[in-house]
Amino acid sequence: MDASVYANPERRLTHRETMLIVAGVLVPVFMGSIDQTVLATALPTIGRDLNDMQSLPWLVTTYLIASTAVTPLYGKLADIHGRRSVLMVAILVYMAGSLTCALAPNMATLILGRALHGLGGGGLTSTGVIVLGDIAPPKQRARYYAYFSMAYTTAGAFGPLLGGSIAEHLHWSMIFWFNLPLGIIALILVSTCLGKLPRRERPHKLDVLGAVLIVTSTVSLMLALNLGGVRLAWTSAPILTLGVAAVVICALFVWRLMTAPEPLIPLTLLKNPTARLTVAINTCGWGAIIGLNIFLPMYLQTVMGLSATSAGLSLMMLMFTLNAGAGLGAVVIGRVRHYKTLPTIGLVLTIASVLTLAWHADTMTPLLFQALLFLIGIGFGPIAPLSTVVMQNSVAAHQFGTAVGMMNFSRMLYSTLMVAGFGAIVAGGVTTLAPAQLAPSGFRWVFLAAALSMTVALVAVLRLEEKPLQTEHE
Repeated sequence: MDASVYANPERRLTHRETMLIVAGVLVPVFMGSIDQTVLATALPTIGRDLNDMQSLPWLVTTYLIASTAVTPLYGKLADIHGRRSVLMVAILVYMAGSLTCALAPNMATLILGRALHGLGGGGLTSTGVIVLGDIAPPKQRARYYAYFSMAYTTAGAFGPLLGGSIAEHLHWSMIFWFNLPLGIIALILVSTCLGKLPRRERPHKLDVLGAVLIVTSTVSLMLALNLGGVRLAWTSAPILTLGVAAVVICALFVWRLMTAPEPLIPLTLLKNPTARLTVAINTCGWGAIIGLNIFLPMYLQTVMGLSATSAGLSLMMLMFTLNAGAGLGAVVIGRVRHYKTLPTIGLVLTIASVLTLAWHADTMTPLLFQALLFLIGIGFGPIAPLSTVVMQNSVAAHQFGTAVGMMNFSRMLYSTLMVAGFGAIVAGGVTTLAPAQLAPSGFRWVFLAAALSMTVALVAVLRLEEKPLQTEHE
């Protein structure tokens, strides 16, 4: 690979050039985030319209399975072929999935479209965060990360409101038609704004066998988790077979990592303690937030009696405070020496708020709920820039894509495990409790599980070494 074809990676981008690149990836980041939550409040309407309520969970899980499985591939491909071309492919696949969903005459076609959605969506957000590592060294990177965090959290929180409003007042297919003009805008922005993005790729080979193993293991595990206890008993032959297959194939993937000339995930990343702790922070922290984002609308509708639109509006507080917290954290991280202090205090506040949510699950008032959302968002916000900046501060520039892909893959896989676990908790309450007792009891355990996950992230933050942030790319 001739390095002369690349722009000089040492040339410092101007602020205007940097902001153009940021603008170029914000729309794909928004698209990738909103699709994780937009169907949460529209599922009942879709099920009634297509006369298939039992298959509704697959509209969420199929997307998660597909997007999670391909996330590490996008990171590696971005290191091999560049960010712009990989991101444009992801957008095109995502648009193909949107069109399939919008035209779907039945549930089977809609689920197929969601699979295409996931194959494209797995590269939208992760590639955007990789670009963040290219535009500025870690010391200055946090302030730009605030824009990514705002797009990501705004989309995630706005999704239930948008989906509920469209389902109530329009046709549910408009959720997917809405993605097509966004995709066209994203293609134009990416093709024009990322032209001056520094290129730091090195000659790499894609470990095809490793990629096949990790995708197969991930799909087997997630199918077992989403089918077990719902459509099939946990002890049934298909579920046990999927579980055994996931473990065996995962063991083969580990073997491949240790023997491949250039493994899909470099061993230097896995041996790096800073990288491991950062993955734990990002995974356990964001996994809990994503799980809450999906189940809080259900809690508001089944426990507090809100409509789909009102439930979406009630979650806007979390969006605003997450954005504010991330913006504050981004400013502080780049300006202070002890950049862990604010995220640590914020995470303690978040854990206490989620525990309070669990404590008052059956006596929640709208005012208390909004106050707790405020504290959760403002407390967790600084974790977002911390995990990304510290990860990219600990790896070489030519491995940004692989490192971020590994971190995003871990987060998405864990998030799916959390969602499956939360669903099992709530579903378990259906068969053991009276309807009036069902929701508060089930959701209390969901909130406690989220607090426990965030506590693991807090331990990782406390163990993280505060290395000085680089002022230049290495």
